[in-house]
Amino acid sequence: MGLKEKLHSFKEKHQGKKWLPAFSAFHTFLYTPNETTHSGAHVRVVDDLKRTMNTVILALVPCLIFGMFNAGFQHYQAMGQAVDFLSWETLSIGLLKILPLLAVSYIVGLGVEFIFAVIKGHEVEEGYLVTGMLVPLIVPVDIPLWMLAVAVVFGVVIGKEVFGGTGMNILNPALTIRAFLFFAYPTWMSGDKVWVHGAVESAGTPDAISGETILGNLAQGNDIAYSVSDMFFGFIPGSIGETSTLLILLAGLFLIFAKIGSWRIMLSSVIGALVMGLIFNAVVDAGWVAETSKFYALMSTEYWQHLLIGGFAFGVVFMATDPVTASQTDKGKWIYGFLIGFISILIRVFNPAYPEGVMLAILLMNVFAPTIDHYVVQGNVQKRLKRLKEKTA
Repeated sequence: MGLKEKLHSFKEKHQGKKWLPAFSAFHTFLYTPNETTHSGAHVRVVDDLKRTMNTVILALVPCLIFGMFNAGFQHYQAMGQAVDFLSWETLSIGLLKILPLLAVSYIVGLGVEFIFAVIKGHEVEEGYLVTGMLVPLIVPVDIPLWMLAVAVVFGVVIGKEVFGGTGMNILNPALTIRAFLFFAYPTWMSGDKVWVHGAVESAGTPDAISGETILGNLAQGNDIAYSVSDMFFGFIPGSIGETSTLLILLAGLFLIFAKIGSWRIMLSSVIGALVMGLIFNAVVDAGWVAETSKFYALMSTEYWQHLLIGGFAFGVVFMATDPVTASQTDKGKWIYGFLIGFISILIRVFNPAYPEGVMLAILLMNVFAPTIDHYVVQGNVQKRLKRLKEKTA
């Protein structure tokens, strides 16, 4: 009897034990469950939840690796030191700051999942595999580990487990964690300064805070100090995984090809953002906003540049397309995505204290997604009833 068969036998022997869900989670991490269907009709495919989660993680890995190099690169840039982007100096600093965030995210998040699985007596769900990777990529690189741990516990418990676990939550867990950090510890999430490793304020070095620096500068009335190529490729300050629009675009195409991410949501979100950006540009061109206004810099930003700065692209590709919290109908996805893009730029411009709207826009539309689907379905029902009446008349 091989190791796999012994593990299956051990599992069957201890059915009903409270700790069995925890054992099953480790068991099925590398091995497929020894379960077969015995009755009824079933859809048989090679995909399952675990493989879906792993595919999304594969799409996130390039953003994670790039973020490690960029964290070190931005450190040296802020210190006024020239260094190659792809160098051990930049990577070592990125590893030092980002790996602990990744470890805390997974250890704390999976720990909460295991506790709830044991208490409820159900299998450990794989939903946190992606959330655990997303969380370190959307927070400032210097956020205290204890703060991240508290936020992860809140996000997993309140954002998912209270609704019944994976597949039942109405809010994206990763964004719930970031929203908690934003409202509970706003000074750490302001994103208006560049993070510098080992910075000492008294020595005249920049304060140790990272974030969407371009948006922070625009909110303060300053101009964009980076080239379009820097913004597109990602050589700019920002949260770990949100800077490289190129890698995010490639990840989005990969998820669409794998039939995991919805191209309707991605495309409609971009359209919504461009429409809102064009409206603001038109208002500025018409002279309706004074140059001294605190909204002028963001409103006058070229409409298409809104796609390259901040966390818009990352949020649209990886979180707006969450199949659990997004709209399910095709027409609903178009409406859902368009409103995310439209509201994201609206919040970005009119909320200078936190010039990043994609998080709040997605969470808002998570709440309204079921309502959108309801009216789409009811509209289809009414159309069919109307056609039926016309045929029977």
